[in-house]
Amino acid sequence: MLYIVPTPVGNLEDITLRALRVLRECDLVLAEDTRTTGILLHHFEISKPMQSYHKFNEHQTVSRVVGRLLAGETVALVSDAGTPGISDPGFLVAREAVKAGVEVTCLPGSTAFVPALVGSGLPCDKFVFEGFLPQKKGRQTRLSALADEERSIVFYESPHRVLKTLQQLAETCGSDRHVAVCREISKIHEEYVRGSLADAIAHFSEHEPRGEFVIILGGKEK
Repeated sequence: MLYIVPTPVGNLEDITLRALRVLRECDLVLAEDTRTTGILLHHFEISKPMQSYHKFNEHQTVSRVVGRLLAGETVALVSDAGTPGISDPGFLVAREAVKAGVEVTCLPGSTAFVPALVGSGLPCDKFVFEGFLPQKKGRQTRLSALADEERSIVFYESPHRVLKTLQQLAETCGSDRHVAVCREISKIHEEYVRGSLADAIAHFSEHEPRGEFVIILGGKEK
């Protein structure tokens, strides 16, 4: 059995009882960063073997992991925060496990964009999840392709690029487009900045962006 286990994006109380049970009962914890996961396991007094699994080694690691699954072991896959596979490593091992006939189960739990989207005040009945935009090649092409999207659009962004991204969105979609910029979801400094792109640009020009960001861009009005 391969369990895909969401872990808190901020407050440790967000972890589920089922996730804790799986982490206690599994044979191996497959972790994006064993140091980060080690802190989580230590907090909940869980001691389990861990193996590193991230974007730089997943192709080399996946066959060995599937081999252990086929041998009858139970593996819990976690990322540093949130649900593995959502802008984090996880897709490859899940796909290969399914191909090999291994049972794969994803537990419900923390994902940063869901509370950001629902709390944005923007339509969330239909939306597009973009994750991180390309940093260089293809970035402007992607932005231009999204300019006429009528559904709400979800982006992840790092603090040192968030202002640039908001400025590029304004150039492509118009500075009056509605947006909600959500910072540090589920953490002590959680913040929502709602308004137009111009409002958000003004705010983060005056206040240095810190933490992890989710940008919810309103769709183009018909």
